[in-house]
Amino acid sequence: MMKKNLMFLAFAALGLASCNGGFKKGNGGLLYDIHADKGGAKVKEGDFISLNLIAKTDGDSVLMSTYEQGRPILTLLQKPQTTGDIFAGVKLLAEGDSATIKTEIDSIYKKGTRRPPIKGKYIVYTIKVEKVIPKGTMTDTAFNSRIQAYMKVQTDIMKKQEPVKIKKYIDDNKIVGTTTASGLFYTITKPGVGDKPAVGDTAEVFYTAKYLTGKIFETNVKDIAQKNKTFNPMQQYKAIRIPVGVKGVIPGWDEGLMLLNKGSKATFVIPSNLAYGEQGYQIIPPFTPLVFDVELVSIIHPDPNAKKIVPPAQMTLQQLQEQAKQQQAKK
Repeated sequence: MMKKNLMFLAFAALGLASCNGGFKKGNGGLLYDIHADKGGAKVKEGDFISLNLIAKTDGDSVLMSTYEQGRPILTLLQKPQTTGDIFAGVKLLAEGDSATIKTEIDSIYKKGTRRPPIKGKYIVYTIKVEKVIPKGTMTDTAFNSRIQAYMKVQTDIMKKQEPVKIKKYIDDNKIVGTTTASGLFYTITKPGVGDKPAVGDTAEVFYTAKYLTGKIFETNVKDIAQKNKTFNPMQQYKAIRIPVGVKGVIPGWDEGLMLLNKGSKATFVIPSNLAYGEQGYQIIPPFTPLVFDVELVSIIHPDPNAKKIVPPAQMTLQQLQEQAKQQQAKK
């Protein structure tokens, strides 16, 4: 998991001015500018590191920011994959150091490897090394114990900060709404009419997903995607169909959708225990509350005359045996 987190850095970009003034040259076309040098021991392969970074395109469009996500990247420093890649750049730093590191896109992708869809010549990272736990001569057991102890402290901090962050978001945006018994906060921005979806119904929904910072990380609304510069021509921007109340989505959605009438627009502020919890999911860090702007376009009720099919996993042993006899008789 740690390796995957840092490998993702090789696909993020941070644009700078075209000139390289102030940058020093490293191997493989690597350019770097160290902003703060605390004079500590440099990071070595195998060390545990906590990194904050911001990533942008050459057009200055932010692709990734750990500050916006509210959590640094926690990983083991891997061996450089190619000369002059981001791993080599991080090895120039120590705990507390910060730098801008530029790598040439074409030089870090081997022949036959698909180049990421990033315009410009460079992938450039602005990095702050928050914490280093050196592997040194420690045994794996001792090393892992130190990492787990550090991560537990960070986890406890995040857990305590979450309700404070949610309250601040609601207060700062002057949102008037309701908090349910589970902790879901919602506000109806446009009332709908008619029935509300019930368990077993299917809801057709437009949505925009954001962090508490306001950063949009996902939407199926075409205009918003274009304005946010996240438009993907391969994606179909239309209402998605969600089975309601059957745990097909995060708990905050299951509960929230059943509070809305057809045609309603609403904002959900969902605490992490009703979202992706202490594990997180892909780009969503652990203990991350999320904001969803949703529109309930329509409600599809199940057909009462439809033939009910019992999933194989829920069949009794007797049913499975009877099914096998019937199939054998047809042969």
